[in-house]
Amino acid sequence: MKWALHHNADFVKESVCAHEELGDLEQAWSALSRPDAVVVANVAGEVIGARLAQGCARWEQSPVWAKGRKRQCGVTNGYVDPGQLGPDRWAALIGANALSIGNCIVVCMGTATTVDVLTKQGDFLGGMILPGIELMHVLLNENTARLGPERGELVSFPRSTPDAITSGAIRATGGAIEYMHAEMQKAGHGDVSVVATGGAAPAFVSLYERPVLLRERLVLEGLVCIGKSGEE
Repeated sequence: MKWALHHNADFVKESVCAHEELGDLEQAWSALSRPDAVVVANVAGEVIGARLAQGCARWEQSPVWAKGRKRQCGVTNGYVDPGQLGPDRWAALIGANALSIGNCIVVCMGTATTVDVLTKQGDFLGGMILPGIELMHVLLNENTARLGPERGELVSFPRSTPDAITSGAIRATGGAIEYMHAEMQKAGHGDVSVVATGGAAPAFVSLYERPVLLRERLVLEGLVCIGKSGEE
């Protein structure tokens, strides 16, 4: 779990902790003054959500739980059921919209990779979900008899099994982005930027041929926008 304290226009404190280390998180929070708002994007389930709410109780502050809405912070949700969109994806879209970079593809790279399309008008048109690069490796290792856990390199013509798996995972992710880019062009949305976030993003960006804007705090940036908007 990532958390950060935002003041004025900057993140002034931030950290990461595993779910089993939430006790350390609560201890770190005990040193903070009461914030004006606490905004959470929780995709880890009700038990973790309850622990986070308990941690916020020290400030007599109820968290604002980010969730997919029809419209928020200048972004319109194109999902058939807006509430079905994950809160982390929704926050990332809001963060990307606040960058004012025009038409863009928002790529969140964690356990899963999401590839979402956002127009310069703030319309979220839809997106794809695929296994993250690391998860592709794990699934192949666990579900095939002769493929090992070794990591390879991205090469044009893989000549070893590790290189074949790593190259396949990266190319599959890049192919999903390229497909969305082509669909944006066909839909008449002109120039399209790519913005990426998540733990796997820095390594992927260094290998991907197309220019990518790396925003490691994109979800947090979206949560800040939600907090400043005052929308519950």
